[in-house]
Amino acid sequence: MSGEVIIFSFTRVGTELNRRMCGMMCRENINCRGYAPEKFAGDGILPTPVEIRELIRRKWGQSTFLFIGAAGIAVRYIAPYVRDKFTDSAVLVMDEKGRYVIPLLSGHMGGAVRMADEIARMTGAQAVHTTATDVQDKFAVDVFARENKLYITDRKMAKEISAAVLEGERIAFCPEYPGCRVEGKIPEELVLCRDREAAEGFRYRIVIADRLCASQKCTLEQRMDGGDPGGEKKKRKCEKTEGTLLLKPVNVTAGVGCRRGIQKEMLRQGLENVLEESGLVPEQVETLASIDLKKDEPALLSLAEEYGIPFVTYPAEELREIEHVTSSSPFVERTTGVDNVCERAALLCCRGGELVRGKSIRESMTAALVRRPVILRMGNR
Repeated sequence: MSGEVIIFSFTRVGTELNRRMCGMMCRENINCRGYAPEKFAGDGILPTPVEIRELIRRKWGQSTFLFIGAAGIAVRYIAPYVRDKFTDSAVLVMDEKGRYVIPLLSGHMGGAVRMADEIARMTGAQAVHTTATDVQDKFAVDVFARENKLYITDRKMAKEISAAVLEGERIAFCPEYPGCRVEGKIPEELVLCRDREAAEGFRYRIVIADRLCASQKCTLEQRMDGGDPGGEKKKRKCEKTEGTLLLKPVNVTAGVGCRRGIQKEMLRQGLENVLEESGLVPEQVETLASIDLKKDEPALLSLAEEYGIPFVTYPAEELREIEHVTSSSPFVERTTGVDNVCERAALLCCRGGELVRGKSIRESMTAALVRRPVILRMGNR
């Protein structure tokens, strides 16, 4: 469980449960804060701010909210901030006697369903699930994507596939990412297809890859070569995207070096240019890494916050543990103590990963990209 859990209670009995919940979550290493009216606060519970909606607004999309009390109270407080399940916070409701816990909002993408199950396990409450795929125990593509760190490229298509699953339709499942390993039993709603041709007979397909042409080994020249029958065949297969949901692995560590005081826009532009040239998108980056000399660099900190990912740094002596890099710079070594910051930081952060882009120099910054292997774990919740 990641992120902060904020618990609101409104009565004396509810606050006692709030206090117990905070204690249990702390023991489970879950970051948690409890709020209650001032007359019930204390002993680990903070007084509820006068502007409770302002607190919710500031934390919306970043924290999970648990309301101990009536569902209507939660609805009224969160109503101004609800947008869609891909960006909303997870919101849960629990009665003050702790008998039931209900995922109210962002059950799958926000993790409210999983949180309800965790709370039920900790407290003995009954988790009440109302999402159709949960009630029918069906494969849920958004849950699968979230739990396997996959970026959903087409939200509309994801909804269409979920609807098709609920209607009993079987979906082609194509794990095309190189070296991708599938663990666990394939759900009955999916049919494993080792190549795209095997998936042609299905109305819907889920493809795990960086791009829809990835498994075809289709070069730009082949796609444009209308005079070559083989090229035409590849072109037709690459362009068949109707009914296809592309899920991109979020498995990239970006090692970054930069000049002191670089502007965030320049840093972002440089990194995203390197990603684009590598056939990747920013949503696939899971970590930024650099040398500890940059641990307080405003642009790096701000970019990591914007992307919603960790920013980690290492001292020069640890970076020197990396034995091989693609290029060395005497100037950088004199300045930082290592000959190549970005590549070493990425390789150290993502040990066992594959270097897919060595040191790439852009204006006032450098970047290198390393990817960890992809393991797809099957099964709902």
